[in-house]
Amino acid sequence: MGARKAQMAERLKAEKKQKAIAIMRDCPTSPRKMRLVADIIRGVEINKALGILRYSKKEASIRMESLLKSAIANWEAKNQGERLEDTQLCVKEVFVDCGRMLKRIQAAPQGRAHRIRKRSNHVTLVVDKMVTAENK
Repeated sequence: MGARKAQMAERLKAEKKQKAIAIMRDCPTSPRKMRLVADIIRGVEINKALGILRYSKKEASIRMESLLKSAIANWEAKNQGERLEDTQLCVKEVFVDCGRMLKRIQAAPQGRAHRIRKRSNHVTLVVDKMVTAENK
């Protein structure tokens, strides 16, 4: 029983080493706009994802590109023995959560005021080896 747990722990440790995570907190873009960009690159190979983000017209793609580069750098730091060119990495997970909301007031007609909500978000991006039919 103890040997089996040790094997399981080693396997989980090896899987965890292949993943690299990058988190961006309090990004001053609304979560809805950032999710549109996140949906485009989810599950895509990293070089293709970088190309998509570089030539996207959306403003949120600039921040997402820098986050993807950070995740790639984190993977390289974890796996110093392996070359990035030899491994096929993909964007395994991307999720966008709501961040803090700044509430402001804008003047309205007849002495009234309207509430303006300036939204922000938290983005988490996970880079992992691409799963192919051979690897399964």
